[in-house]
Amino acid sequence: MRLKERHQNILSATIHKYVATAEPVSSKTLVNEYNLTVSSATVRNAMGWLEKAGLLYQPHTSAGRIPSDWGYRTYVDQIMLPDRALREQLDQLLSQAIKEEVGSLEALLYGVAQLLATLSGYIALITFPQQQTSYLRHLQLVPLENRRIMLIIITDSYQTQSGLIDPPRRITEKLEAGEDIEQELDLLSNFLNQKLQGRSLSELATLKARDLEQEWKQDGEFLEEICQQVLQRCQSGASSQILVRGISQVLQQPEFSQLQQVQTLLHLLEAEQDQLRSVICNVVEGGVTVKIGSENPLEPMQTCSLVSANYYQGESPAGSLGLVGPTRMLYENAIALVEVAADTLSQSLSQG
Repeated sequence: MRLKERHQNILSATIHKYVATAEPVSSKTLVNEYNLTVSSATVRNAMGWLEKAGLLYQPHTSAGRIPSDWGYRTYVDQIMLPDRALREQLDQLLSQAIKEEVGSLEALLYGVAQLLATLSGYIALITFPQQQTSYLRHLQLVPLENRRIMLIIITDSYQTQSGLIDPPRRITEKLEAGEDIEQELDLLSNFLNQKLQGRSLSELATLKARDLEQEWKQDGEFLEEICQQVLQRCQSGASSQILVRGISQVLQQPEFSQLQQVQTLLHLLEAEQDQLRSVICNVVEGGVTVKIGSENPLEPMQTCSLVSANYYQGESPAGSLGLVGPTRMLYENAIALVEVAADTLSQSLSQG
């Protein structure tokens, strides 16, 4: 639905006023404070039409109106214009800040995250670069006293992962008979290292246990479980931490005055980073993604907006960054900040 210019102007004015005050907006306020060049009755009728269209709503019968998620979405898609002067100003600020961050990649990302949070007043999120070349360095099968087997995996970054596996029936029978299976597990470990050592995550993901079974000639289901665990453990070792900055700033917003809502969001940011990562990294290739309120798949974020983008090393995505705040967000600023930060960080990483 494409809005008429009059409706666009009134929706835009309502959003700007509500973002500034966090108070419902009346038609009288818009007439007095914005140069709409129309009568109070016209503004009142237009606001009524926007409410029927689902773009505004009244939180209380006697109150003014506030934007809905769909109202913000319409504003971002149809009305909002990029502020080039703001973008140039942010570009200079971030470029200077990155030049001052001499040292490790970690220090650089911490600095950018803190600057994003400070400039926006929202929560800044940055994922560390994924280890694109992560591969298996070594694995070992070790018998345990409880008739189970421990699979120990070492990745190229020397991170150690482990998991428990039930042995195949023939090995279980040997254990029950009191036979020593350590030598047999060593033989299988050596065979698997010969076949899997040095393989990347993408190669492990396409590996079929039956390809190994053709040479090992037995233990098909056991080999299948080992392959699955190797892939899962390597992926777990390669997953990237998420930097979180600016929680104290955003908690000052009136939308986060309810303790239960704050606790749910903090739990997501601190303890459910795997879920959070899937949302941050789900962005438009080469652009900025804006998810508003109920568009977010995670329930704790459905009263928030997320503005996110990828940053790159060369031509390959290295990680993602974003801003989380109330839906009552100054979208022009948030989008410009995320866009400039992603571009500046990409340039810094690509230049080495």
